[in-house]
Amino acid sequence: MSEPIKGFPLPSSLKVVPGTEAAQAAFPYYTQFQPGDDERFWFYNSMHFPEPMHHFDMITAEAAYVALGAFNTRVHVLPTAKGIDHRIINGRVYIGGVAVTDSDEIQERVGEFQQRAFYYYEHWEELYDAWKVKMKALIADAQALPTPSLPKYEPLETTHTGKGVAANHALLDIYQKQIEGYHRMWHHHFEFLLLGYGAYMTFFDFCKKAFPEISDQAISRMVAGMEAEIFRPDEEVKRLARRAVELGVDAHFTDGMSIEQVLADLDKVGNAGKEWLGELETSRNPWFNVSSGDGFYHYHRSWNDDLSLPFAALPGYIDKIKAGTNIERPTGQLIEEREQLVADYRELLDTDEDRATYDQLIGLAHRVFPYVEGHKFYCEHWYTNLFFNKIREFGALLRDNGFWAKEEDVFHLTQYELESAIVDLMLSWGIGSPPRGPDHWPAIVAQRKAAIAEWGKHGTPPALGQVPDAIDDPAIVMLWGITRESLDAWLSVDEDAPSNELKGFAACQGVVEGPARVVRSVEEISRLKQGDILVCQVTNPTWAPIFQKIVAAVSDIGGSMSHMAIVAREYGLPAVVGTGSATQRIKDGQRIRVDGGRGIVTILEDEPVLEDA
Repeated sequence: MSEPIKGFPLPSSLKVVPGTEAAQAAFPYYTQFQPGDDERFWFYNSMHFPEPMHHFDMITAEAAYVALGAFNTRVHVLPTAKGIDHRIINGRVYIGGVAVTDSDEIQERVGEFQQRAFYYYEHWEELYDAWKVKMKALIADAQALPTPSLPKYEPLETTHTGKGVAANHALLDIYQKQIEGYHRMWHHHFEFLLLGYGAYMTFFDFCKKAFPEISDQAISRMVAGMEAEIFRPDEEVKRLARRAVELGVDAHFTDGMSIEQVLADLDKVGNAGKEWLGELETSRNPWFNVSSGDGFYHYHRSWNDDLSLPFAALPGYIDKIKAGTNIERPTGQLIEEREQLVADYRELLDTDEDRATYDQLIGLAHRVFPYVEGHKFYCEHWYTNLFFNKIREFGALLRDNGFWAKEEDVFHLTQYELESAIVDLMLSWGIGSPPRGPDHWPAIVAQRKAAIAEWGKHGTPPALGQVPDAIDDPAIVMLWGITRESLDAWLSVDEDAPSNELKGFAACQGVVEGPARVVRSVEEISRLKQGDILVCQVTNPTWAPIFQKIVAAVSDIGGSMSHMAIVAREYGLPAVVGTGSATQRIKDGQRIRVDGGRGIVTILEDEPVLEDA
């Protein structure tokens, strides 16, 4: 008789951290675990939400899942996968897919999908060009929204022109337009994304059937060598490094520099310094509108708001340029390898029909796949960063009216609570009596601030609920790396003696040994030194400038098509993703070996060798 399958904790067994009950209860009712959730499978979305969530920041999950669900379920009508449910406990976001299992419904959805998705595939380039126009217009609309303010008295023009609307109404109008624009952005985001994955997944499934021995990595290398806007910010940092050398101002850029001092000095050193500062402005608009995170937290500021990440990369790039080292992404080599792989596998096919299908599928994947990374620049980064900065304007206005002490405190309110605080101020201004907010919000803000800090001290299970017999949602497999095999590995981590080996997805080939640098948040990136192996929960394309320092990368979460896997391949950086527990099992400074071709990480030394000392 076989052993019973060891399971994950049930959602109902998770307890709210003592003392944070009120902060937990403040999240919207529809995000709380409820009866019946124990019957389902959930996993912690540490890829997008690796840190406890502030109350306002939960809009980044809500708006995303509203739009993803609509496009999966109602717009493109994916045959076997609907939307994604989300829940939050102790600041941690858990998600669960909604599968279509009824064969008649699947058949009906196949017919709908073919009419809808195939139209997009046939008209991809023109629709994508129109998409960029839409996104840039949406960004322009958000930028054009005025800063909220309240005058002592209405300007005379209000009465003399018969405008008939007072200034306090503008607060509601601006705020609701911000929220509507953010939701609209996520609809644009998912207009193409799942179809981009779908094209690749169809090719992936064909290859797995046609070539049973083929590795996931070999298939993913057939779509490497892409041009996408999300790589452009790093290209701009390299360009600025080159210009610094050409203009003879490179000596100003050193490790640990004061950015303000460097900018002030360059302004004084003559034409060369001023010319470099002009080049910086050219790069900043729009390419520095990327956040240091992945676009889901208000405090992951953009490069434009905080220049430290791009400036930290300049000394390394300058040294390499002066030494004559190539700092370009190996795009040409990747394309050459890709074309060779495509040709080699094509020769193994037996029939003209299979070869025609293969040509069609790889051709479509090459056309659509750059969008899978390219959209991030416009959506998660440029727009989201702008959105959070516009919300900060309300934070400042309410701070100035005594609602709280700091502009950033606004992010401790849910989006609905913030609207109520705005209405409170509108009432107060109109009535001429003090607002209620200054008595109401400071204690709540302090309580939630404490809850965020407390939640950050506690771990959370990687998954909850019933272990499914199979994972059928291709996005969950490709993006998050959640498979039946990876779940079994997560469940067996604590069994028997601890092993010195971790297994994950082979993201990019190469075998490298070096000291592990465990980075748990964006703020810790500065700890990376030349020759380190980055160990993190997840990374994103805007960390690319620091890839020059590291020799390999390892992540807890992610599949063969996760952003980290894609970026690692594009930079030729050996990487293993989706290990489940690398940040827990590997100590900072330990010497490890990364085998990116086999998806194995080996801990070579038991004790950490801390190099910060």
